[in-house]
Amino acid sequence: MLAPSNWIRSSLQAGRDLFHFTLAQPSGPEASGPSPVLVPIRSLGPSYRSRIAAHLLALEPQDRYLRFGYAASDEQVQRYVDQLDFERDEIFGIYNRRLELIAMAHLAFSTDPKSASCAEFGVSVLKHARGRGYGARLFDRAVMHARNEGVSLMFIHALSENTAMLKIARNAGATVERDGSESEAHLKLPPASLDSRVAEIVEQQFAELDYRLKVQAKQFRDTLASVQEIRRGVRQGRHQSAQ
Repeated sequence: MLAPSNWIRSSLQAGRDLFHFTLAQPSGPEASGPSPVLVPIRSLGPSYRSRIAAHLLALEPQDRYLRFGYAASDEQVQRYVDQLDFERDEIFGIYNRRLELIAMAHLAFSTDPKSASCAEFGVSVLKHARGRGYGARLFDRAVMHARNEGVSLMFIHALSENTAMLKIARNAGATVERDGSESEAHLKLPPASLDSRVAEIVEQQFAELDYRLKVQAKQFRDTLASVQEIRRGVRQGRHQSAQ
């Protein structure tokens, strides 16, 4: 049994890890902008399948090509979404204030018993949400979860021209091997610790709270818009009757 002092120490370390992992680090022109902010990342379940499909279908042709490694049609994208195994794999997402899924990651665990401690990472970010470090943040979140699930080796399979994805892998310390038009990166993960487990719990709770607040804010905006629409209708009716 852990002593209270150890729990306190671990909680404090988890808090530091949370702020380390959740700070989106802009690159390029955005790097000189405002200070990084916390990025809430939610774990998505089967009920979000339609939103996942909407996100992937909204990717521009080149982005879709880089995400899937080929020019996936709408039907192929939908088939991918329909076949997502939420019991085995983990899907992470980032929402904006309008509850639009602007960035998403798929952490796919190996189905081969001989490589049970391996997982593959894939990510997509909508064009208007680029340059905010969301891809790297989702990778950090996936690494944390993979460690806590006993994964010791994470893979990224990408087209060699997908420089953004390969940069994320290299920055994380992954080894990248190129084979013509395709590249593969692999990153060795340290074993789970009490700190990594507590940090994941804290981050998930933070993301859930953020999502609930966004839902309430959107409901309020929608209600306010409806009231304003009714008032405009009433004013127009009075104006017409006065003529």
